[in-house]
Amino acid sequence: MDDITDRQKVLLTLIMHEYINQANPIGSKILVERFNLGMSSATVRNEMSYLTEMGYLRQPHTSAGRVPTEKGYRFFVGRLDLQREIPVAIRRTITHQFYQMRNDVEQWVRLAATILADQSKAASIITAPHPASAKLKHVEFISTRGRQILMVLVLIGGEIRQRIQSLTEPVSQVNLSAVGTEITTLFQGFEVERIRKSSKDLTDLESDLLQWVIEEMEFTDSMVSGQLYTDGITNVLAEPEFFDSEEARKALRVLEERSMLQDLMARTIQNDEEGNVQVIIGGEGNWDDLRQCSIVLSKYGAPGIASGTIGVLGPIRMAYGQTISTVRFMSGLLSDLVLQTLFDDQLVSSGEVDE
Repeated sequence: MDDITDRQKVLLTLIMHEYINQANPIGSKILVERFNLGMSSATVRNEMSYLTEMGYLRQPHTSAGRVPTEKGYRFFVGRLDLQREIPVAIRRTITHQFYQMRNDVEQWVRLAATILADQSKAASIITAPHPASAKLKHVEFISTRGRQILMVLVLIGGEIRQRIQSLTEPVSQVNLSAVGTEITTLFQGFEVERIRKSSKDLTDLESDLLQWVIEEMEFTDSMVSGQLYTDGITNVLAEPEFFDSEEARKALRVLEERSMLQDLMARTIQNDEEGNVQVIIGGEGNWDDLRQCSIVLSKYGAPGIASGTIGVLGPIRMAYGQTISTVRFMSGLLSDLVLQTLFDDQLVSSGEVDE
């Protein structure tokens, strides 16, 4: 920021606020009339011209006002009070909604996606907590039709995996339930390798079903993140810069390409163990489809045990202060819930409480 004066920083901040609110180019006349700047329109225009030369602003048309560039947005985010919190009443309401629900991680993530989209007026993007190494908590086998069986595998940390497989012969639900209970009792809290080493003296049915468990846990270990949840896509498409435009189609493509979005989220927070909020502005030159978008992300959960990513995708002209505060609060809340789940899982595994 050494290349601009304090006065230019003030003007740039005012331009950012006005453009975020109005979505129209900002001219010197608007600033002079609205903010009692103590300087003439000509002086403001000169300062805006310099800010344009330095890359903080751009002029869409010759006779138009200025709009911020990615460099301008980065300046603006850097000057925000990043420790600002959302209002106490909203925090209490959100917390109450979570603690009203039963101990179900998937429901927590869905609720978080809905709340975050509503609070940010943008699209929420959340990955379910994903274990650093899959550990068995509970497994059930449910007869569906004929020889087809639905396996419901719950991992330590709350991730739920489902899979349909077929047996060579029909098996009653009573026997399937008994095998599920037996596998859970024998291998609860175990990782794949420990299960392999401990899986002796099993019946053929137990061995077959346990192999399904092992394969699903191995697949989970190979994944970079948990399941992706989104909400509020219509919020983004309703913004004026996305109305029936190519930019809207690009934003929609990003939200629909889940593998790309998960990779982006994982790469952004992969080296962050502190749960810091990170802001990607205009794709940061790496993602062309995000030229008119920004993403605010934070990791949540228990680092090294089970963690996910929570964030917001919206227009580059987003309300950064409110969005960052909301993402930080939701990240902390989800972290507390995941830690409580892990604590409860440890109690179950140790036999101190009944599952």
